[in-house]
Parts: sequence; C-alpha cells; structure tokens
Amino acid sequence: MTAIGFRLHGRRALVTGASRGIGRATAEALAAAGAAVTLAARAAAELAEGVAAIRAAGGQAEMLVLDVTDTATAKARIAETGPYDILVNNAGINRPKPFLEMDEATFDALYDVNVRAAYFVAQAVARGMVAGGKAGVIVNVSSQMGVVGGPNRTVYCGTKHAVEGMTKAMALELAPRGIRVVTIAPTFVETALAARAFADPATRADILARIPMGRPATVEEVAASVVYLCSPAAGMVTGTHLLVDGGWTAQ
Repeated sequence: MTAIGFRLHGRRALVTGASRGIGRATAEALAAAGAAVTLAARAAAELAEGVAAIRAAGGQAEMLVLDVTDTATAKARIAETGPYDILVNNAGINRPKPFLEMDEATFDALYDVNVRAAYFVAQAVARGMVAGGKAGVIVNVSSQMGVVGGPNRTVYCGTKHAVEGMTKAMALELAPRGIRVVTIAPTFVETALAARAFADPATRADILARIPMGRPATVEEVAASVVYLCSPAAGMVTGTHLLVDGGWTAQ
C-alpha cells in the first residue's frame, strides 16, 4: 500500500491575513511542509519579517501587500501572481457588541472583510486554478461561531455562518474540477486578536469553562490542521469543516 503523506512540495500557496497570528503560523507550517508560500496582508513590515523567518528556516516565501477589501485590486494581483494550488482565506475581523447596540458601520465592516472579500478572493484563486488545470484546495477560515451562536457576536456569527454556507456551495461547483473547498473552525486562540477578551479574568474564566479541553487553541495547532486539509491525506475531504475547538461545540 502506498502511504498518503502530508507533504506539499511543488505546491504554491497563498495565505491572506498572513502578517500575524493564525495566518503567519499557517504560512510557516505550509512552508515547512514544502509549499512555496505567498504571504498576503496590508502590513508590509510584518510580512517582510514573516518571509525572512520562513527563508531562514529553509522554506520558500514571498510577500504580497494586499488589502482584500479592495476586490478589484485583489483580483488583479492574484491573477498576476498566480496561479496557486492552495488558498488559505484567513483575513478576518471581529468587533463584539451586544445585539441591541450594534451599529451599521460595524455590521458592514465585518461583512466586507469576512464574507465579501473572502468570497471574491476565493473566486479569483479558483479561476486561476481552473485556467491552469490545477487540482487545488481552498481553505476558508471560519470559527466555532460558524456552527453555534455566542453573546455579543450576532454579526460575527452571521459572517462565519455565511462562510460555512458558501464553502459548501463552492465545493459542489468546484469538485468536478478537482478543487476541494473546506473550512477550518477554531475556538478561541491565543493571538493578539483574542488578547482583549483574555485580558479580563472573568471573561477568560468563562471562555475556558466552555472548552472541555480547558485551554485555548494555539496558532500552531490550527496551522497543523490546515496543513492536513491541504495535503493529499485529505484528498476526499470537501464541502465540510474541521473543528479545532477543544470540544466547545460538542456540548
């Protein structure tokens, strides 16, 4: 029997939101698995640090300064720099507010990044895959909040439920082309984005009480799960999500 591995040699990967946190860790993990990685985000200095770190470790990396909400420019730059075999659609934001206090500007900002930009970045990469005859993988970064609800997160939950739904529909359309589309759905992760929530002892205690494993996920754990989804080992995994939630949604 031939072993199915997790190596990604000869594959080109684009990771959005790659300047820090989950995106940076995912770019490093994909490069360690053998992929040539393009790190995309708005923060040029942080991207340069990420590229330098990957190259210092013997990996292949480039940077692409990109605002994913500028969809016209994003589409053009992806077409110029592609085609890619892998997309990790990681750029996203969250601004928790109670439902009764939510304002239109915050609502629009979350949907603009988490749904609209993610949709059209995926479309641009998929078009390149199809034109190049590539059997690729698109990983849309969702959340456990794309499966359940949460207080003060009506809009964020809405965006991530939308990501889950569009992922399933993309997978159905792209499967005949040999392109898999999946989501990775983490729980709270020890990142700068989550630091605000964890800064309040009561909030941190409440969050940890909801995770049966008793701790947040690490960026390395999420990144390793992404590598699996992008690898030949997940060759029949499409149209679904991989929950990296420590059991949060099992309750």
